Amino acid sequence: MDYRHAVAADAPAMAELFAANHHDALTERERAKQGFVQGDFDAGALRSMAEDGSLLVADDDGRLAGLLGLASPEGLPSPPPPVRALLDAQDSLQWRGRPLRSTPFLLYGPVVVAAAYRGKGVARGLFDAALQAASGRADVMVAFIELANHASWKVHVDGFGMIPLGEFTIGERAYGVVGASIRPAATPGT
Repeated sequence: MDYRHAVAADAPAMAELFAANHHDALTERERAKQGFVQGDFDAGALRSMAEDGSLLVADDDGRLAGLLGLASPEGLPSPPPPVRALLDAQDSLQWRGRPLRSTPFLLYGPVVVAAAYRGKGVARGLFDAALQAASGRADVMVAFIELANHASWKVHVDGFGMIPLGEFTIGERAYGVVGASIRPAATPGT
């Protein structure tokens, strides 16, 4: 599996993967079992994100196995409502005892893995690739996960050890904000 930055040519396959796993394309049962992604990410938006270097992909010999967004909050000219809510909450969200606003961070997500590759380490590979890509650019990767998306919460919090930072609500949807250190925690005595 090759974990790399997406290129413009990946856009059609990324758009197909995103659309197949979008909240509105799945039944309630499918969302509960596999999780889901949200937002308006068509081929044009994904192409633009690839061109500005804010997407990583898992490439299985030319077949798209997954994708992950990793962007600077300053690089979003018109953030969607959940991102705007997260950015508006920077003073109340804490990372290691400091307001998030005073901590260099990158926005992590969306992340989606193709059905044929689930349970095979692709999400972990993308997470690790994001940590590597973020090194030297920020101290923490921050994501928001809809609280109804139990599968994503299980992967990111229970599996990858992302730390809950707080919550916010938009309309009837509640979101949890989680973070992962880009730098490993200091080991005592080193």
